[in-house]
Amino acid sequence: MQETIKYWRGVEELNNTPEFQKHAHNEFPEFLPVSEASGSESASEVAPRRDFLKLLGFGVAAVTLASCEAPVRKAIPYLHKPEEVEPGVPNWYASSYFNGSDYNSVLVKTREGRPIKLEGNPLSPLTKGGLSPRAQASVLSLYDNNRLQYPTIQGKKATWEKIDQEVRTRLTGAAGKVAIVSNTIISPSTKTVIRQFGAQFPSFEHVTYDPKSSAALLRANGGTVPGYDFSKAMVIVSLGADFLGTWLSPVEYAKQYITNRKITADRPVMSRHYQFETNMTLTGSNADVRVPIKPSEYGAVAAALYNKVAGGAGGTAIQAPSTTAAKQIDAAAKELLANRGKALVVSDSNDPAVQALVAAMNSSLGALGTTINPNAPSYVRQGDDAQMIRLINEMNAGSVGAVIFYGANPVYDHPLSKRLVTGLSKVKVKISFADRADETAKLVEYVCPDSHYLESWNDYEPKKGFLSLAQPTITTIFDTRQAQDTLLKWSGSTSDYYSTIQKNWAGIVGTGAAWDKAVHDGVATGSTGANNPTTTVAPITLAAAATGVNGTARNNAKGIELAIYEKVAIGPGVEANNPWLQEMSDPITKATWDNYVTMSQALAKKLSLEQNDIVRVTVKGKESIELPVLVQPGQAQDTIGIAIGYGRKAAGPAADNVGANVYPLATVANGAVLYSAAGVEISKTGADKPIAQTQTHHTVMGRIVVQENTLANYKKDPKSVTEYIRIATPDGPEKPQKISLWQDYEYKNHHWGMVIDLNSCIGCGSCTIGCQVENNVPVVGKQEVLNRREMHWLRIDRYYSSDATREDGGFEKMEDPSENPSVIFQPMLCQHCNHAPCETVCPVAATMHSTEGLNQMVYNRCVGTRYCANNCPYKVRRFNWFNYANNEKFDYQMNNDLGKMVLNPDVTVRSRGVMEKCSFCVQRIQYGKLEAKKESRRPVDGEIVTACAQSCPTNAIVFGDMLDPKSQISQILTREQGERAFHVLEELNTQPNVTYLTKIRNA
Repeated sequence: MQETIKYWRGVEELNNTPEFQKHAHNEFPEFLPVSEASGSESASEVAPRRDFLKLLGFGVAAVTLASCEAPVRKAIPYLHKPEEVEPGVPNWYASSYFNGSDYNSVLVKTREGRPIKLEGNPLSPLTKGGLSPRAQASVLSLYDNNRLQYPTIQGKKATWEKIDQEVRTRLTGAAGKVAIVSNTIISPSTKTVIRQFGAQFPSFEHVTYDPKSSAALLRANGGTVPGYDFSKAMVIVSLGADFLGTWLSPVEYAKQYITNRKITADRPVMSRHYQFETNMTLTGSNADVRVPIKPSEYGAVAAALYNKVAGGAGGTAIQAPSTTAAKQIDAAAKELLANRGKALVVSDSNDPAVQALVAAMNSSLGALGTTINPNAPSYVRQGDDAQMIRLINEMNAGSVGAVIFYGANPVYDHPLSKRLVTGLSKVKVKISFADRADETAKLVEYVCPDSHYLESWNDYEPKKGFLSLAQPTITTIFDTRQAQDTLLKWSGSTSDYYSTIQKNWAGIVGTGAAWDKAVHDGVATGSTGANNPTTTVAPITLAAAATGVNGTARNNAKGIELAIYEKVAIGPGVEANNPWLQEMSDPITKATWDNYVTMSQALAKKLSLEQNDIVRVTVKGKESIELPVLVQPGQAQDTIGIAIGYGRKAAGPAADNVGANVYPLATVANGAVLYSAAGVEISKTGADKPIAQTQTHHTVMGRIVVQENTLANYKKDPKSVTEYIRIATPDGPEKPQKISLWQDYEYKNHHWGMVIDLNSCIGCGSCTIGCQVENNVPVVGKQEVLNRREMHWLRIDRYYSSDATREDGGFEKMEDPSENPSVIFQPMLCQHCNHAPCETVCPVAATMHSTEGLNQMVYNRCVGTRYCANNCPYKVRRFNWFNYANNEKFDYQMNNDLGKMVLNPDVTVRSRGVMEKCSFCVQRIQYGKLEAKKESRRPVDGEIVTACAQSCPTNAIVFGDMLDPKSQISQILTREQGERAFHVLEELNTQPNVTYLTKIRNA
């Protein structure tokens, strides 16, 4: 009789079969088979410890349940799947990201209910599909196992019911002021909730401060940040504002800025950008004219520029201190005056005197109504330094009865943190909504963890008239609760926060279908008025501004000065525990996993210091910190720079004890925080600490790797600005493509390629993080970066200019950057060569060429000879020296199953001993082709976009089918061929499918 075959019907049934357990034990020794179960434990109790899903890395019950909202406590197969979830097909939800300083409108990609990728929302009129590196990486923080998983009282687990009961009682009996301390809140509905909560108390105050304050900018402009529009500015003068990297709204500003930087032969017009700054910033590296100045010179530069621009045009001139930048100031002033109505001056100084002069200049230049929209001020900075300092003093005086910290960690990121700690000891009721037991939360009684923004409803108004929504893309993974819902409960309200948002938006977008459309789109127009300033700040007089800048110049005339700055990736430190951001190399220094003391080559030589030497930095009257030296070309003479966001003590394993905290060295004077200090002393400790950099070679040394030219030359002859290699033959000079031992490929269906415009690339690094998230690129840690084993498939090479030439110094001197170099950024990835050197040397054909022009890696064939990496002239291939994705030593965040929930199931997670590199996001190509095939058509241009191209806020990367004559890439190559298009190391005749466009400078 034929044996009846029995099929297993679910994962649990498979787990309990002896056949599966036997093979699982052989493959995974830590797996405990049923036969080895001891005591009273049953097979069903033992096997789930290492069940089938867990072996695949997706066995976390909390997230599995959160993704499908199943009312059970174990992983189950999809017997009754959610209607909107189709296995293998992504779902997209519009949402918004705002961490107190960085705003992005986003689309959230989910797979089987798990958020795994963020992309920019193209419907947003502000960010227009762009995305910052911090927003890109924020999806990983959802799966951070260091988030608090339940509320606590005195550090011990508690229930929400007990906390609600105790907090209500204690707040009602609190003697003195009740205060909520937060970073900037741009959510109109959250402000409504806070006002409702505060109405219960006779003395209530909502105190707002920012870790990197713009209080002076607010004061000089009537309590709001001006609505800057760089797209309408043909002349831009920035006094230290890193508006492309970290200042206010970099994605929005980058979109605007690049509008007048993209050029064609039909429109050979570019804006002119002057940058006066201390540290080399991302914005400064993109400027046409960059002038290094000391922090104490900002006032002098502002005053001198004001006298030339406003005072010289019939206005009132003021007494201005002398400055070393007089020549560049004259040039900038002339261009500003020649472009009235198309000029813009910005500054990140937190000195009210400097901001008053900047506001006066913009008014004189006719910026209001053109390059500044007075009807659309920005709300992304609302912090009031004086208000926060006053609260700290009130705490120490014992007049504050209760304080609630919401999205704020002042024990870490406020310069007066020591005084704050003393004041907190005198406050009877202390509460934090922190998502983790951070530096401030450790000092409070009640920690009521807020949910992650991807688990929450919220609304935002980053700019007046521009609204956006955030919606939950997964139910709460842990026992957390939205801070707004917590405040509503403590207010005695029976409504939830979602209802509050709907009510607030009803009068703007409507209800029913109109509300559904707003949720679907993620953005809307209109304003609730919640962010409008309640009081108008009195402007600073020119006389007071003159007194201020002259006083600063006198007090800081001599000695070394400290400039405190913000990094593009880590920012003020809110996302410091995100290993993707820690390992993202800084666009300028190319350093990872640390902050350091930047100084010029001249100052390092003067102090007998070399890179990696640890120095002690001391500011009079403040504590000292010790950090390694990084020699930075372009740093102003007699200055040093140190980044905020490091030196965390209670953020998580990826952030704790990385670098040093520089916030305490900031200057607090006259109710304002100044991110600089004078009279700095630097002493050598005798120790050293290596800085992990992904690039240590700073110049191209005469090779044709990147190309640049001037706008003047481009206007004369667009075809002469790019240099092309020619090979000598008996018949005369020929292109390298004419001479080859290779047999050329014939592409009949698709030929995928990429164009990268060096004029548009600002070097922000968003593409690097976008590629990492999309393609499951692992984190390797500082030591492996030091070993030159970083795994990023896409890097951004940063090149400095050199004063030397072959004639006057040879290659040795050409390796040294200029003191104040010009900078070029070049995204570098696998070039997908048609004559690929890697393909010819692989002994097992693991790297091969596709019929559509892709250089592919067959991971199962790769035996790790690394011949291909040695033979690649672009050095874009990465080798897995360790099993990074599963090793606690390297992955920091992903060493548990929870972290693996962020992995993209469409991309193989590579194992040890395998070579990997850019695939042109082949999974996206295949998905796009399949969707088109379902409709019996070819893919339409724009349907298939690589992760790097999609992430780029300036659209510097264009991807497409070069066989499609209507595609954007074909049109660019047709127009630019013989004009700006070139291939890297063209003389090697590798015939890449990645084309670059020469950078043009308006110098």
